[in-house]
Amino acid sequence: MSARRELGRGERVLPGLWRLRLPLPFPGVPHCNAWAIAAGPGVVLVDCGLHETGSMAQLERAMEQVKLRLEDVRLLVITHAHSDHWGQAGPVIDRAGCEMWMHPRHEHAVQTADDPALALARRLEIGRQSGIPANVLERYAEHSRDLPSGIATVIEPDRALVPGVQIDTDLGRWSVHETPGHAPSHVCLFQAERRLLISGDHVLGRPSLYYDYGWTPDPVREFLCSLTAVDELGARLGLSGHGKPFVDVHGHVVASRNLAHARLEAVLSALAGGGELTAAQIAPRVLGEPLSEANAPWLLAETLCYLRHLELAERVTPAPDGRERWRLA
Repeated sequence: MSARRELGRGERVLPGLWRLRLPLPFPGVPHCNAWAIAAGPGVVLVDCGLHETGSMAQLERAMEQVKLRLEDVRLLVITHAHSDHWGQAGPVIDRAGCEMWMHPRHEHAVQTADDPALALARRLEIGRQSGIPANVLERYAEHSRDLPSGIATVIEPDRALVPGVQIDTDLGRWSVHETPGHAPSHVCLFQAERRLLISGDHVLGRPSLYYDYGWTPDPVREFLCSLTAVDELGARLGLSGHGKPFVDVHGHVVASRNLAHARLEAVLSALAGGGELTAAQIAPRVLGEPLSEANAPWLLAETLCYLRHLELAERVTPAPDGRERWRLA
């Protein structure tokens, strides 16, 4: 029996700031957050959830619980171009007649949403590079060929969401801070007077790591540098893409940094016996769970990012026979 899905839910966090909790179909990730911020006669909506059957009704349900409507949205701002954060942008814009702002490094989402075959090919390539047998990849491809992208329609942003851009709201102006690592398009928003941080998936209430593999040279290094940049802002309330608002933002930054370093050390430990291992062999030792068809795309991509980071640091190296195996340098 499948688990019962959550329903959209809205709640006030501060006067003029609301959390909109939207259901997701992903195992272990039951919901994501959008944030509505009062702005004159309407609101700025930050993120908008995944697109699937009934998802717009769930967004409307969450908004209605805090006495808001889609027609109140004056601007849609996207923290990063993952489907659970911008998948419904098209329908929201159609209903609200608003602009959408997003970082210009969104090709990691746009290319694969426009071309489902390319999205599948990239997942299969991650599996191949990880040492997954060809027959297993063929079986995965057969089951996954028609998976929906979670993106209603691909649209280009009306404005590039980059440092220097400010977002005006009743709570004051929010500054834009580039925080790549989790995704090349990732940004955080900061309201300095109130020390509020909309952190997307960069810093979460419970440390959880994911990196987009293959779009930038070293996502792990980018993520760690982004943690330092966010820590320097001095935020005191974090509003993340999943989970409840959290205080002690600095402590959560430290926890995320420690987790990344612990996983890098776990990769080195897995290779310390002197043998050669594939990413598929390393991943369960690093991440503490066996690979399955459901989690492999996430876990293998994360492990490959750690191996790439350590390769650039000259601490690991690919095996010379080209069989997608790794060893200590």
